[in-house]
Amino acid sequence: MRKYRKQEHIENYLRATYQGNPLFKDVFIEHDSMPDFAYDDIDTKMNFMGKEIDFPLMINAITGGTDFAETINKNLAQLAKDFNIPMAVGSQTIALEDDDAIESFAVVREIIGPQGLIFANINGLLGLEEAKRAADMIQADALQIHLNPGQELIMEEGDRDFKSIRKNIKEIVQGLDIPVIVKEVGFGMNSRVIQDLYDLGVRTIDLAGFGGTNFFEVENLRYPEEDFSELFNWGNPTALCLLWARDMKKDDLTLVGSGGIRGAEDCLKAMAMGADICAMSGELLNYLIHGGYDYAHEFLDQLIHKMKILMMLTNCRQVQDIHKLSYRIKGDLKDLYEGQQ
Repeated sequence: MRKYRKQEHIENYLRATYQGNPLFKDVFIEHDSMPDFAYDDIDTKMNFMGKEIDFPLMINAITGGTDFAETINKNLAQLAKDFNIPMAVGSQTIALEDDDAIESFAVVREIIGPQGLIFANINGLLGLEEAKRAADMIQADALQIHLNPGQELIMEEGDRDFKSIRKNIKEIVQGLDIPVIVKEVGFGMNSRVIQDLYDLGVRTIDLAGFGGTNFFEVENLRYPEEDFSELFNWGNPTALCLLWARDMKKDDLTLVGSGGIRGAEDCLKAMAMGADICAMSGELLNYLIHGGYDYAHEFLDQLIHKMKILMMLTNCRQVQDIHKLSYRIKGDLKDLYEGQQ
């Protein structure tokens, strides 16, 4: 059942047509006409999770558990290796239940090698022992715990009881010997959740806001006899999540900006607003499935080139400079943010 569902998720993502708005269009950053360095001087390297990476982007959790998913993970792992960027595998619950699914995840470490940055992935309803098994399976550098009540509630076979999540997160943070990242799956986190996670000891949070993969639509496509389309616009837009996170950000809290990151401008804006690194999943999957490995490789190559152009046009010689950029908000983003104050 779980293997079939994994396949459906990929197929339905590719069939999905609804595109949410992460509200990055409502963020304005000034153009700088007189940068004081050369294009070749631009340095996009940064330290993340104890290792140096070449660009502030991670390939976020997508899939695993089937032969088709293994092929996708092989290609994603090769991209991560080629560009020296982090990669998170998809939910490993299937491999915790079925040994035959393990290789579709383990292949990522085999390809990337010991120097690469790889993150394991489980849902928040699993405990410390499952977390350790998932991490060991791929020799993970960190563990993602994903929060997906919205997705679960749409699934006929999904979970309905989420009372244990806080307890599980706290035990995993305290008992695991690698860092823990808690992420949403595309509905975004509000201020209360961000603060609660920090209080539980979580020091890396992936906001995964509304505007990217829409799991209400993805799951709804599995049940054509039901209509959940009125919920497709539900969620906290990514840019708004970043403003909320910025308001309470601590010096020891790392933020991952994801959810509707489709290109270099989105990356630049997210990082100016407080994201330490950006993450992408669905956009990259589209290039990989529709055009193959070379097409996805070219997309990432061009994304990096465009990001460097934008860094030059904002006088940012290093990644750290992006975090110092000033910006203005307008439109719906301003209304939503200021309306809450």
